[in-house]
Amino acid sequence: MNFQQLRSVREAVRRGFNLTEVAVMLHTSQPGVSRQIRELEEELGVEIFVRAGKRLTGLTPPGETLLPIVERLLLESDNLRRAGQDFSASAQGRLSVAATHSQARYALPQVVRDFRTLFPQVSLHLHQGSPRQVAEMLLSGEADIGVATEALAGYDTLVTLPCYRWTHSIVVPPGHALLQLSEPVTLEQLAQFPIVTYELGYTGRAHIDEAFAREGIAPDIVLTAMDADVIKTYVELDMGVGIVASIAVDPERDRHLRMIDAGHLFEVNLTRLALRKGAWLRGYAYHFIESFVPTLTRDAVEKAVQQSLSGAGHTDA
Repeated sequence: MNFQQLRSVREAVRRGFNLTEVAVMLHTSQPGVSRQIRELEEELGVEIFVRAGKRLTGLTPPGETLLPIVERLLLESDNLRRAGQDFSASAQGRLSVAATHSQARYALPQVVRDFRTLFPQVSLHLHQGSPRQVAEMLLSGEADIGVATEALAGYDTLVTLPCYRWTHSIVVPPGHALLQLSEPVTLEQLAQFPIVTYELGYTGRAHIDEAFAREGIAPDIVLTAMDADVIKTYVELDMGVGIVASIAVDPERDRHLRMIDAGHLFEVNLTRLALRKGAWLRGYAYHFIESFVPTLTRDAVEKAVQQSLSGAGHTDA
């Protein structure tokens, strides 16, 4: 048994049983991948994959049982390599962070800048995606750290840590009718105007929908986008009233718009930082986390990871 055989099995599942893609991923040939899989099956005495001719079409029942073990072995192999690197070159290496647009654009820039100053020899990679894509990058090992508001807490194989809470703001052009109100804006008043806000699954959109649904109001959402900059652009074009994350409000850059606090209308949102359970983090990764959330010291993160491995799950404390 060797790690190349295990990688062939794992990538076959990840690539939808397409051995051509597996071969490209592992820098080998398709016959080589098939041979590695077959040799492992012969050594274990079971068939891992269901076959139709020479094609793999799915996992057998033994394969379903063996796959999590394969994943754990490869994870521990990667942990062993990273642990060695941590001792031999503690200030050199690679750190991959996956985040949604709002986090990458508004919450992380200063953290990234400070990290680059402290660890100039660490190659920092920042990936952007939807909350689900952030989770998938963590699960695949493509990312070491994930930052998002929604979706992360729904994965049992991730440990999630609370970062900060935030609310939404209403964005309108100067002179808009909502600015003339003497009392805080209500959902009924807001719903009188077309609305531009986030796509489903992004930046607290669920809380926006839930608030309107509780009041039995069907808002006229005329446009949705993945990030606040696009939303604000279309508000400037007078397409509607915008609802964005308060962290996305920049008084200097948004001087052509006006903001109204919507914290009383929609539920408070929680941004989370996530790690893959059991994954080894280099020392500098803990510095990145603490720079982003000062309360998440290395001791606090390691304690949360241990609690998650013992079945305590994620915490929003």
